[in-house]
Amino acid sequence: MTALEHPARRADGPGRPPRRVPFPVVDEVARHCLQEEEPETVHIEVHLPGTPDAERLKAAFGEALRRHPRILVREARGAWYRRRYEWELTEGPDVEVVTFPAPVPDALKRARERALCDAPPLTASPPIRLEVVADAEAGGTSSVLFLTINHTALDGPACLRVLATAAELYGGRDNAPAAPPTRTPVSADGAGGTDEAPSGLPSPWAAPARVAHGTPDPSPGNGMLVAELPVPRRPKGAPYTVNDQLMVATALMIAHWNREHGSRPRPLRITMPVDDRPRDMTMPIGNGTRLVEVPFGAAELEPDAGTGRSGPGDLTPDEIHALLRRTSDRTRALKALSRPQLGHGATLLTAPVLPVTVRAAVTRGLRRAAGPWTSTTLLSNIGRVPYALDFGDAGAATAVWFSAPARMPRGLTVTTASTAGRLHLALRWSRTLLSHGDGSHLRDLFEHYLHATQNLHPTPEGSGS
Repeated sequence: MTALEHPARRADGPGRPPRRVPFPVVDEVARHCLQEEEPETVHIEVHLPGTPDAERLKAAFGEALRRHPRILVREARGAWYRRRYEWELTEGPDVEVVTFPAPVPDALKRARERALCDAPPLTASPPIRLEVVADAEAGGTSSVLFLTINHTALDGPACLRVLATAAELYGGRDNAPAAPPTRTPVSADGAGGTDEAPSGLPSPWAAPARVAHGTPDPSPGNGMLVAELPVPRRPKGAPYTVNDQLMVATALMIAHWNREHGSRPRPLRITMPVDDRPRDMTMPIGNGTRLVEVPFGAAELEPDAGTGRSGPGDLTPDEIHALLRRTSDRTRALKALSRPQLGHGATLLTAPVLPVTVRAAVTRGLRRAAGPWTSTTLLSNIGRVPYALDFGDAGAATAVWFSAPARMPRGLTVTTASTAGRLHLALRWSRTLLSHGDGSHLRDLFEHYLHATQNLHPTPEGSGS
């Protein structure tokens, strides 16, 4: 039984309190570490060619919430000495979830800013909000659905599932999830994989590189930049996936950025969420991903000093192909591991032995102490959006962006999804680390290195350079 499937304590009957569910490990750790300066929000924006009818959308989304009742939760009150935080399951929303803000100049920019700095409260059910914003940049006929999620309670894929249910109820058209892509298997003779043992990988106990400071903004909170890119191509039958290409592009982007800012080469670790949940109506709602860390040695992200290359530090196609193969081996092995969502340490830390206030103080202290060992960045690849998100008269989604929280000490997250053959990239950063100009430069670096992972024709062994 997983944390998300924990049975609710039933209290049915008149005058009885609502049913309650203990906080799973991920929720409790997030609850302990809340900060007003950098709220833990997940933002989803869905671009539609038309504008949905307000009353129909409110009715459809309300029914979708009832069909996924685990989203209808609020934090239960309790004494300081209680051993657990608990969610109260409510029969319906406590607040108006769907709103249609009045059209104003820079409406999209303002909606994105609200999604980053204004988290839905945990004390009202559900801890999400949906804003329907007119897209003035597209002539005012199209619209953008902004879904803001309090990450203490829920994650992006779970809320996307609820939105897909709302789309089906609104438009009356099938939004069943598409089958996920499959990775090319490794054959017995090693084709499709690599016999090369990973070399130069950092010790898991070594502190990884940090993203070098750029030009911080004076205001606190997060900044964000979204971009649309082509989905990267890969050779037919390649042993690596698009996710591996995104992972390599992210690692090379940060290595390049750090070189430009005078940081000496150091190993990187990139956190990668892994989501094993089904995408149909049985999908458990909550924080359901587990986090793994993909390591990169400093030497494998730098040009070989013996080649005499310098400057932007571009690896050769052979070197990039070898890096992709090694990355594929690492991500395949990490995905196959069976481990708790945040590791065994977090499970022990959240054991209900001491009062939650005591555990909260210990958790915050350990988080500060472990800051130097936190991974360099987080890459969350949603992959191909599995739902059509067809809202009938408002049309089907033409683009879907996600962004994940970017608190320090990481200070930068990379989130990707693909819709209609396009890759939708969101870079999100802590303003104490980077500015919008820094984000634009990182986007350019990411695009450059993502392009470098395509159309590789490595030199056959023994044939020379």
